[in-house]
Amino acid sequence: MLVMGFALVIAQTLSAAARGAPESFADLAEQISPAVVNITTTTVVASRTGPNLGPIVPEGSPFEEFFRDFNRRNNQQGERPPRRSQALGSGFVISEDGFIVTNNHVIEGADEILIEFFSGGELPATVIGTDANTDIALLKVESDEPLDFVSFGDSDIMRVGDWVMAMGNPLGQGFSVSAGIVSARNRALSGTYDDYLQTDAAINRGNSGGPLFNMEGEVVGVNTAILSPNGGSIGIGFAMSSAVVSRVVNQLQEFGETRRGWLGVRIQDVTEDVAEALGLETAAGALVTDVPTGPAEEAGMESGDVIMSFDGHEVSDTRDLVRQVGNTAVGKAVRVVVFREGGTQTLLVTLGRRETAEGAEPASATPEKVPANRDLLGLSLSEMTDELREQLGLEKATQGLVITNVAEDSAAFGKGLRSGDVITEAGQRQVRLIADLEERINDARDAGRKSILLLVRREGEPRFVALPLS
Repeated sequence: MLVMGFALVIAQTLSAAARGAPESFADLAEQISPAVVNITTTTVVASRTGPNLGPIVPEGSPFEEFFRDFNRRNNQQGERPPRRSQALGSGFVISEDGFIVTNNHVIEGADEILIEFFSGGELPATVIGTDANTDIALLKVESDEPLDFVSFGDSDIMRVGDWVMAMGNPLGQGFSVSAGIVSARNRALSGTYDDYLQTDAAINRGNSGGPLFNMEGEVVGVNTAILSPNGGSIGIGFAMSSAVVSRVVNQLQEFGETRRGWLGVRIQDVTEDVAEALGLETAAGALVTDVPTGPAEEAGMESGDVIMSFDGHEVSDTRDLVRQVGNTAVGKAVRVVVFREGGTQTLLVTLGRRETAEGAEPASATPEKVPANRDLLGLSLSEMTDELREQLGLEKATQGLVITNVAEDSAAFGKGLRSGDVITEAGQRQVRLIADLEERINDARDAGRKSILLLVRREGEPRFVALPLS
């Protein structure tokens, strides 16, 4: 009896925590519909300049004279007038004074933008600002009357399985509602700042820019993309999370453009073998592969540092770091904790602005050359010479060891190393001579390491590779 009573308490608790399917979405649809809009864009496509060449016939053909006369008459008639191309999309009003959010790809290149409201009225819109990185655009209409609007909700608290509702203009069928659940969170497609909610609510062409609502009528996502083999909904849709969109919209509203923080480093994820080579307990953080001129360099950050914490928040991987930095205000001084040479250091970095940042390669001195060759770790290596620099198209200041061959049965080949790659660091220390690399290998073995971390450049792009020592 006691066991049954306990089971009943658990069942009641779970029932309270998990909300069942609503009897109807009608009340919610009625509540939010006035704030959702259809968007029609018009683009003027200019006619082709130059004479109308018309059909081309072989020289000496019996039709040659006929088509010559035909082309002459066409060219005398002049060019055809420009034609107008239209496209459809969706959006939603976020303020009573007429600010509207949609996708950038909905209005990109448009000459005219017309907003159709649920009531049937229409107003022209102007573009306040756009952000191609998150595919978000902010529009503005002028209205004599206050407009119905919706607010952003917190996408970060949405759980897989929560009910959501999409509304928009799919396939030109305006103000259409579909419902489903959150299928997954934190999806990335191809953008640097991607943070999509995946949903099985029906999303089709024309839904782009429309809102994804939670059951309180708050916008938790902007419907942006679908995964489909045929162009229609198969239940895999993606909405950019409101956590991302709201920040972008605030900046577009204030500045007309985005202003993201910039740290000024090149980074890669920390894999298990890289973590072992560095002496890290867990494969987490962002490994710095290069520090060009910028905020991080000024703060003393170095290639080979692993960024463990940024502004008081742990860094899980490179994507996490990019998002944290991008969401931080330009000019803010933040504390960055890095792992370096077996311990942690805290650096104070004043962030720059990503949109205006100019990359620069760090300066380096020209090494004194003592050409030599050696086979190590499945690699045939040569010390740098002016001849090799010229053959590989390297800058005069480039230093390191050139890989001239890679044994196909070696771990190095499996790790993707190839002829022409240049090893610039080993064990997080610079290498110029083969003797330098031999010393780093011996140091790693003496320290009980199973692998050694190499910094390798290919066509100027750096990456770390952990090679086993056995």
